[in-house]
Parts: sequence; C-alpha cells; structure tokens
Amino acid sequence: MDKWEVRFLELAHHISRWSKDPSTQVGCVIVDPTSRRVLSMGFNGLPAGVEDTAERLENRSIKYEMIVHAEQNALLSISGVNFEHSDLYVTPLPPCARCAGLIIQAGIGRVICPRPDRQKKLWIDQARIAEEMFKEASVKLIYASGS
Repeated sequence: MDKWEVRFLELAHHISRWSKDPSTQVGCVIVDPTSRRVLSMGFNGLPAGVEDTAERLENRSIKYEMIVHAEQNALLSISGVNFEHSDLYVTPLPPCARCAGLIIQAGIGRVICPRPDRQKKLWIDQARIAEEMFKEASVKLIYASGS
C-alpha cells in the first residue's frame, strides 16, 4: 500500500470512533483516486432522528435490524456526487454482502479494507459473498497489508 492508501485507512479508523456502537465501530471514506480528494465519509450508527439508546445498541438482534453501516452512510451522506471509479476505504471490517451490492451499484472502482477476522464466522461468510460479488462486477478488492 502506498502512503495515501495508509492515510485514508487511518482516516477511516479515526471516523470509526464517532460511532456510538459499543461493540463494533466502523468507519468509511470515499476518495477520488485522481485528485485524492475525500468525497464522503461515514460511520455505523442508527439512522438520523432515531435515538441511540443503550437498549438498542447493546441488544444485537435489535441493533442489527436498525443500524446503518458505515459504507451505507458514506454513500448516502452526499447527494449528487458521482462515485464512479472512486476508491472506498473501510475499517476494521470488510464490507458485508449487503453493502457490497450498494458499492457496486454506486460505481466504486476499488475497495480497500482489512482481511476478515478468521475468528468470526459471520464476518468470514459475509466477506466471502462480498468478495465474490466484487469479482463478478469487476470491483478491485484490496486487503490492507498487515491485516
């Protein structure tokens, strides 16, 4: 990875800390690779206007139904931006299959993320499906070195 890729992953990590999720904080940055200009950012959390209560955030079955993923927030936070051929940086998890579909539809050209945690079967399965989708749709998936 070059210094800019490292910087954008570090920025995604910084943004992840804005999440109120007590168990998993995820950050995402979408970048124009030519100008290196940040186009959008997002972190995981409940939708705007929905209260971040401990009951919701600490109960996984409720949280998983309500939470908006960092990638989704980054893709939705700016209207009218063309993400065609942009780079998407996300950490500490690779995109799930649901987010992969949105990333593909948005025209993102490359996804840079950590490798899935082999200890967490749910994330491994989701990452495998997303990886297959990216390959089929010609979206380049780059696993960050050292992850």
